[in-house]
Amino acid sequence: MKFDEFKAGQIIDAGPYRVSAEEIIEFARQYDPQWFHTDPQAAAQGRFDSLIASGWHTCGIAMRLMVDAVLTGSESFASPGLEYVKWPAPVRPGDRLSVRATVLETRRASKSPELGILRWRWHMLNQDEVEVLELEATSFFDLSAEQSS
Repeated sequence: MKFDEFKAGQIIDAGPYRVSAEEIIEFARQYDPQWFHTDPQAAAQGRFDSLIASGWHTCGIAMRLMVDAVLTGSESFASPGLEYVKWPAPVRPGDRLSVRATVLETRRASKSPELGILRWRWHMLNQDEVEVLELEATSFFDLSAEQSS
């Protein structure tokens, strides 16, 4: 989607994406090698009763879904960061995840009108509509090409 297609209050759905145990373990071994992400037998005896995905893996899945659904082909070029990120419930092998994003605000930077600013809140839900991720992000869009047209 192009920046001008985003409107405050707009809801954007992306997904679904099915998570496998192998993917959870592979990601965790490389980036978050804690036992409850990498050892299914030990995790089955732990607090969550099964292997669970790293929160960072969950964020990566959400990003992929949003890139595929709306950011590919857009003027998006960067983000200054997140206001917050929460993982209210774990992601487990076999979960089918979808993102529902709400556009909070769109505006052009007052000192650089070629910079589009999008604030949005993402909620990732599993197949049972249980929220597994909530975040609020700001995304930057380069609108300088439209200035020269």
